[in-house]
Amino acid sequence: MIRIRQATPFDSTALAPLMLLAMEEIIYYFIGQNNYQEAINFLAHHIAKPGNQYSYEYIIVAEEDDVVVGQICLYPGEMLEKLREPILTFLQSRYSRHLLLEQETKAGEVYIDTIAVSVNAQGKGIGKMMLLYAVDRFVKRDKKTLGLLVDKENPQAKTLYIQLGFKFVEDIHIFEKEMEHLQYAPLVLS
Repeated sequence: MIRIRQATPFDSTALAPLMLLAMEEIIYYFIGQNNYQEAINFLAHHIAKPGNQYSYEYIIVAEEDDVVVGQICLYPGEMLEKLREPILTFLQSRYSRHLLLEQETKAGEVYIDTIAVSVNAQGKGIGKMMLLYAVDRFVKRDKKTLGLLVDKENPQAKTLYIQLGFKFVEDIHIFEKEMEHLQYAPLVLS
């Protein structure tokens, strides 16, 4: 049975490899090296800490038999710069990386930064379950708009998002990739 719950700092070591599945190229770019263990350490460090864009505070976990098998990291778009600042500061001090990063979200949406399911648990509908949980919690209950970016080279993911109710908003070129910005907005009754 799959259980959905809020992440805790103690989930950081289980969540880091999952989050890396969703953004391996980006993390390697951030740290300036293609080192898997270093990327895991970077993510685990930030997941365990509050106040950054990869923090447990913004992660919802899927568990199967008490094992973390999925994660969705999402936060208010208007908080991106504030939540990104600790990441940039750490990259400067730890890796001597001075990065100017593009804006992947903005005010007016709860941004889904990453979603990933462990390789062993894929094909069970866990990703869809986490997305439906986010839609129910943020769109239906809180009347907020969910937003995400999907790689144009990943039509399967886009198809899933569209089937769930996300709509195309705009094309975006970010992190040297062509992406599509999709949103799921609450129904407006006139």
